[in-house]
Amino acid sequence: MEPFYDDVTGTVSYVLADTASGQVAVIDPVLDFEPKSGTLTSASSDRIIDYVRAQGWQVQWILETHAHADHLSGAQHIRHHLGGQIAIGTHIRTVQQMFRSIFHFERGFLPDGSQFDRLLADGERFQVGGLTVTALHVPGHTPADMAYQVEDAVFVGDTLFLPDVGTARADFPGGNAAQLYHSIQRLLALPPATRLFICHDYPPQGRAPAWACTVADQKARSIHVRDGVTEADFVAMRTARDATLAMPTLILPSVQVNLRAGKLPPAAEDGRTYMQVPINAFALHQPAPDGVWQPARAD
Repeated sequence: MEPFYDDVTGTVSYVLADTASGQVAVIDPVLDFEPKSGTLTSASSDRIIDYVRAQGWQVQWILETHAHADHLSGAQHIRHHLGGQIAIGTHIRTVQQMFRSIFHFERGFLPDGSQFDRLLADGERFQVGGLTVTALHVPGHTPADMAYQVEDAVFVGDTLFLPDVGTARADFPGGNAAQLYHSIQRLLALPPATRLFICHDYPPQGRAPAWACTVADQKARSIHVRDGVTEADFVAMRTARDATLAMPTLILPSVQVNLRAGKLPPAAEDGRTYMQVPINAFALHQPAPDGVWQPARAD
């Protein structure tokens, strides 16, 4: 397993490899987008492509843990260069339905998940070479969040962050703090030594970016869900904190691309591709009590 950290969005992508067969899964790849100029580039995904090619491996799967709101998916770029099937949880259809009208998607866009090669159900198993991967539905951050378990390792997406950062926000459309708590408890019911690989890190000052911990670490030290934190405690904390968070910087372009499995919207008559900015579609949170906006991030 090889991590790739994008310091612009705080995203961690992974290459999960069965070295015996040379088959790999790429998890949550990033496509770079500069919002001030609308410039789209591929350096983050190219790092993954170069790495896989250098090993002589073949991409079997490109796995999305959910439709991210803070970065554009590099799934199509990876597939164009390395092949592979793009997969996400079956509940992506719910998210597509919610956002279809907000962004006034073209008539040909169907909220049926057909933009992806494979929709994965809770508990479904599939192979990466000789490795068996189990898809786990862990809603709460969004209705469609999935985690992917391989032996003693779980790629948890945005459901959990490192213990000193906490948990994902639950105020996006379809998000639910109580549901998130139960999804987290499902993960924390795994054996204490189970390794958890996160999708984002926002390291506190003085700590370098990191992306792995154990179930035992979370239960002992998580600032949001350590042992003793009740559902009521968590929901109250999560609701109050979410009320202080601004929308992620890249939510508007990210959702429009990620609900299409990483494809850009159809080009206009002039041949250019355009992103929509739906005015007043998302209610901005009020400032925190001290008047200071929180960083636009996913936790």
